[in-house]
Amino acid sequence: EVCASGQYIPMSADKVRRVIDQIRGRSYEETLMILELMPYRACYPLLKLVYSAAANASSNMGSNETNLVISKAEVNDGISVKKFKPRARGRSYPIKRPTCHITIVV
Repeated sequence: EVCASGQYIPMSADKVRRVIDQIRGRSYEETLMILELMPYRACYPLLKLVYSAAANASSNMGSNETNLVISKAEVNDGISVKKFKPRARGRSYPIKRPTCHITIVV
């Protein structure tokens, strides 16, 4: 097992989970095709992580990329970056930018 993890990705974990459920348990080449054709914003960081996990597997274990299978893929909530936006009459409005941590195991 070889893993690749991305931390503090500026995206909601629920939006990433929608995409990651589609690639869990699939082969490496099939995963690349799915991620390139899906219209979601979460596909780009996932694609980078899948490439990274495959590169880790080939350099550390010496395995061929055609034999790889995404065995485990999980998303956890990260911190929420909290900012305040100025509004009318001197009030402020809180804005939360959610982040997430993604782990992919091949």
